[in-house]
Amino acid sequence: MRLTPSRYRYIAIAACIGMFLVLIAGSLVTNTDSGRGCGTDFPLCHGKFIPAYTLESLIEYSHRLISGLVGLLVLAVFISTLVLYRRKPEAVIYASLAGFFTLLQAVLGAIAVVWEQSAAVLAMHFGFSILAFVSTLLLVFWVNRVRRGTIDDKPLSAVPRSVFRLVLGVLIYTYIVVYLGAFVRHTDSSGGCQGWPLCNGEFIPTMEGATGIVFIHRLGALVLLIAVIWLWRHVSRVCATNPELRRTASLALALICLQIVSGAVLTATLSNDDLLVFTSILHNIIVSFLFGIMADLMVRAWKWQEGRFNRPLKRS
Repeated sequence: MRLTPSRYRYIAIAACIGMFLVLIAGSLVTNTDSGRGCGTDFPLCHGKFIPAYTLESLIEYSHRLISGLVGLLVLAVFISTLVLYRRKPEAVIYASLAGFFTLLQAVLGAIAVVWEQSAAVLAMHFGFSILAFVSTLLLVFWVNRVRRGTIDDKPLSAVPRSVFRLVLGVLIYTYIVVYLGAFVRHTDSSGGCQGWPLCNGEFIPTMEGATGIVFIHRLGALVLLIAVIWLWRHVSRVCATNPELRRTASLALALICLQIVSGAVLTATLSNDDLLVFTSILHNIIVSFLFGIMADLMVRAWKWQEGRFNRPLKRS
């Protein structure tokens, strides 16, 4: 079967959806304490290809199965990119990063099963999963722009370099906050702060144990909200002739607001284990898309920044 741009697009979308499912499955494993559902065996589960039915083993083994299938999809995307778009560095970079981070998070997950790891290392597993998902998301954005014929469009005026620097800084800081959130989950510290927005009824609680871990994450999220608002205002002011960047910055602002609200909802469901699973997954989903939108904003700010093109081209 001949590989066409249309078929390539379907493969890229399938890989992106697959990585999204891997994120959800991984969150489900963490929030149901199913990481040891298959014991210390890998890739088998309790020494069997089809494990005995328990909820924990079913969740953990489903996560492994989904990850394996998605790994094959990501490999197909990488090979297809080299076949069809090997002269397009942006596509090759996204496909390569997707493959690298997919392999890295899979290896780290296998190591965590065979040899018990610290919470700090386990939190990295979620971080790498987000990077793998975002790489496939950026590839989907790219291939859709190719399909629409807008991939080489340039804004009416160059984007100030300050936008790229600011977006890059906020993106890096977003990843730090994501890691802090994963660290909260892997240290079972979610109950360290009862109530929201105050922590245990205090503006600044005693910084000990789980309370300190959760409070640092909350403080980090507050600073991130302020940073995204600052970014949105800056983009709105200096990119008046670039509606795409302004829309993307507005979407990032909307997502960080939703993330804050989902954090409050998560806190409210701490005493209900069933609801907590779903609110935790929702929290992870929103921050994953926030990181992806921020990454796309960074890429376009870099491509369109002052000095990277000589004369602006109007959109048709």
